[in-house]
Amino acid sequence: MSQVNIRQLFEDKQVRLELTRVAGNDGIDRIIDSEAVEASNRELVSHFSRIHPSWVQVLSEIELNYLRNLPQSERDKIFEQIEQNGTACLIVAGSAQILPELINFANKSSIPLFTSPKPSVHLMWLIRHYLVKELAESTTRHGVFLDVMGVGVMVTGESAVGKSELGLELISRGSGLVADDIVELHRITPDTLEGRCPELLRDFLEVRGLGMLNIRTMFGETAVRRKKSLKLIVHLHRPQESELSQMERLPLVATHQEILGIKINTVNIPVVAGRNLAVLVEAAARNFVLQQRGINTTQEFISRHEQMLQGD
Repeated sequence: MSQVNIRQLFEDKQVRLELTRVAGNDGIDRIIDSEAVEASNRELVSHFSRIHPSWVQVLSEIELNYLRNLPQSERDKIFEQIEQNGTACLIVAGSAQILPELINFANKSSIPLFTSPKPSVHLMWLIRHYLVKELAESTTRHGVFLDVMGVGVMVTGESAVGKSELGLELISRGSGLVADDIVELHRITPDTLEGRCPELLRDFLEVRGLGMLNIRTMFGETAVRRKKSLKLIVHLHRPQESELSQMERLPLVATHQEILGIKINTVNIPVVAGRNLAVLVEAAARNFVLQQRGINTTQEFISRHEQMLQGD
């Protein structure tokens, strides 16, 4: 279960959104968690609404004028409904003047009330994007995650198979390191997994015999990435001699791994003496890009072969 509290939202977005605390500071540690969001079927953030309430409600001049023109008794019913709906926080957008009754309600109900000079639609878009990422379903995988020629590639395999050494060689060839050892994967959209690195391990790559290497210090800012969408898994394995001779040379069906309900293309590369693994991984990344463009090299070869047989 992922969660974010309002204090974290305020601190992370205070500068970007120019947020100012106004009232309801007692509720600054209110929590929005992914399970509650899914169970309630409410929107994460929206304009103030009595029909479709959201966790974060934004009030522009239109909503404030609506409240001003209501009788006091009706306004009190709306405030009571906001509290019963479990609203996590309220944000007044633009330069609208805040109703004193709204400030009193926020203090009484301990619902944090913020202001921002940003337009309401702009404000909602940024907060929704932030909450979706923070509340995304997540898991971890063991491997080295890299940006190889613009493709998010995770190198997996058993211990001591050479993942970190391969990662180091790819970095020296221009790839970017996202994470080593532990890769955090977040499902940020129905069909997208975003890979990140735990803060403790960020910028570091561990290589046997050399220890911990700071890739940012050694290779510069362009050698590291904060995050990357996972598109391809390259699995390294050491085959037995009998297994190597029996490996399929022209796989007709693509292999996949399913992570958080999303299928990720997978390439299995046998590790044997004399093979340049870095070149093979780069080739796999290039081939993946071609496949996304509708170019299937294996199928193209088979079609050409069939045409030649038919011609004969």
